[in-house]
Amino acid sequence: MATAAHLLNRAGFAFSREPGLRRPVPVIMLSDPALALLRDVFGDASLFADRPRIERRVVRWGSPEAVTMPHGAVVVSEDDLNNVLDMFPRGNTLKANGKIQQSNEFNADFAIHAIPPFPEGETLRFGERLSATARVRLKADAPSATCWIEAVDAGWLFLIPDGFGAAWLLAVGGDPQALAQDAPLIGPLIETLDAAGGTFDTSPRMLGHLAGDNWLACGTAAIAFDPICGDGTAQAAREGILASAVVSALARGEAPALLATHYHSLLLASLRRHLQLSLPFYANGGAGRWWHDQYAAARKGYERTTALLAKLPEPRFALHGFDLVRRELAA
Repeated sequence: MATAAHLLNRAGFAFSREPGLRRPVPVIMLSDPALALLRDVFGDASLFADRPRIERRVVRWGSPEAVTMPHGAVVVSEDDLNNVLDMFPRGNTLKANGKIQQSNEFNADFAIHAIPPFPEGETLRFGERLSATARVRLKADAPSATCWIEAVDAGWLFLIPDGFGAAWLLAVGGDPQALAQDAPLIGPLIETLDAAGGTFDTSPRMLGHLAGDNWLACGTAAIAFDPICGDGTAQAAREGILASAVVSALARGEAPALLATHYHSLLLASLRRHLQLSLPFYANGGAGRWWHDQYAAARKGYERTTALLAKLPEPRFALHGFDLVRRELAA
């Protein structure tokens, strides 16, 4: 939503933002590509340059041996993200995760929804992966610039250090304490583990329709990815870029129905691609019932999104920078 608001403001649109609430995220690991995208959108090459960096990831997945590989990311809290983005001008009073009401010289009201209620109520949900987070104190010899990912019998764990001796543990499939006890890679790194907060669903899902003639839906309440691919923030930024480009195209006189179909089909394709990338992880993470069920859900989701996408026309527009143009004009 911050991306859409910033780009609409920069393009000269008048809008307001209604307040709303959603579940906060305790920590976000921004990959270098996601960071580069945000820096491009907000025009600040030093954005989050002072935050702790992750240089390596260690993965134990479907094998007794762990693999170490290079990784590039920064670790930020959601408050960090909101505080920095609030430094940028975004028109009128903009409160986190509300609804942008846009009106300008083309005399049309347009809403970008990021929280329920949505104009479209149906949600396509592919599986149910209950997850929880817990605050962790790392042992003194745990490397500060490394993150760890581990598959266990009943789920998987993601340990993200904050650069100051503590970390957040994401547990997908069960209670963090229980999964950590079954984790020969991550378990020994933990000095203390706080009680988990409430559970939340991290299964892939999306609204049956993400756009109409006078509205769009975006954000994790409208379309959500499994954290297994670590692309959530970049996906949210891309949604904001596309949403603002749709509004600009409407102002130029493009047909609302064509733009709504284009927006919906591109996000549907992004979810299909995400499910495709997720399949090998759930095929190879473990041999137990939990892993079998998650693979089956991801496979069903991939097949369903493939079938839905086949019913939609080829994209009529292409994104050039932050603008949508007709493909025949872009060629």
